[in-house]
Amino acid sequence: MQNFAPDLDRLGDAIAELSAHLEAATSRLLDLIREFDARGGWNTGFSSCAAWLSWRVSLDLGAAREKVRVARALGTLPLLAQALSRGELSYAKVRALTRVATPETEALLLGVGRAGTAEHVERIVRGWCRVDRNAEAREAAQRHRSRALHVFRDEDGMVTVRGRLAPEVGALLVQALTAARETLCQRARGNDAAASPGDVSAETPTMAQQQADALALLAETALHHGIDPSAPAERYQVVVHIDAQALAAPDQPGQSVLEDGTHVSAETSRRLACDASRVVMRHAHDGRVVEVAARTRTIPPALRRAFHHRDCGCRFPRPPEIPGDPVTVLRARHEAEGLVLNARTAMPGWLGERLDVGHAIDVLHPLAR
Repeated sequence: MQNFAPDLDRLGDAIAELSAHLEAATSRLLDLIREFDARGGWNTGFSSCAAWLSWRVSLDLGAAREKVRVARALGTLPLLAQALSRGELSYAKVRALTRVATPETEALLLGVGRAGTAEHVERIVRGWCRVDRNAEAREAAQRHRSRALHVFRDEDGMVTVRGRLAPEVGALLVQALTAARETLCQRARGNDAAASPGDVSAETPTMAQQQADALALLAETALHHGIDPSAPAERYQVVVHIDAQALAAPDQPGQSVLEDGTHVSAETSRRLACDASRVVMRHAHDGRVVEVAARTRTIPPALRRAFHHRDCGCRFPRPPEIPGDPVTVLRARHEAEGLVLNARTAMPGWLGERLDVGHAIDVLHPLAR
């Protein structure tokens, strides 16, 4: 019987080597997407870079969003980015690891990616997310238990107020005091305009005095109108910045901070979002706001007229022509870059042993202990 094992081994090596080339090419693709996104190249009538990718290169919208997310994440994770560019990690592994990796933990997680399969990485990332959520919940619970407000009278009759409030409650109080101060300032300006020059006081209250007056106005207003938070949709007038994925799913990473940068748990943000108005806001990488409120994907009328004048109707972009055999071109480019790839470049260190996710998380995660 003829033995085809050597041929199959060569076929397997060819598959593994070409896969490594494709992963290295994917790294370059993500670099281009990150630059295109940062420079706003998609802002020609599209709602996002993902929407542009879905149109321009026929990606599924969900897959396009993931490409953009991973591209952005790799901009701050050089070790993972380098491993992908060398074909050492697959895009599937990097996509999973970027959901939890930070500059402080990426070295540990890079080791996970090199040691295990893509399934192992996914399981460890899910366990990592559980530890993060539990730690966040414990921190939020501790802060909630530590809330307090002390009101007592001094010897001279003045009342002293000292307290410790949860971040979202403190932000609510700050917003209320600001509104009350503005109301008092408007009243003062109106009184000054109606009074004669000799009756106007030259003394300007300090900020501390204005805060005290504002608190008094809040108390008077509450007692006069009753303790009623009004309609649920208007209950909170506090700005909370939370990433869309963290708001939509509890197991997804993302920031959740108040306007002043104070961190609050994603669970708190989701609770506030249940009865508060929400505005979709998109930021550039430098923090600059580039979009406020949800925008539709409809092309603006002016741009539509320009396209109709140029194209006389709808057109699809022509796919770029690839000179020669794509695999040969890809190999030649990587060789010119000094990138040496072979059938074992992306092979994990796993030898078939059972993966103990709990033990792995206990060893790896900084908060597990």
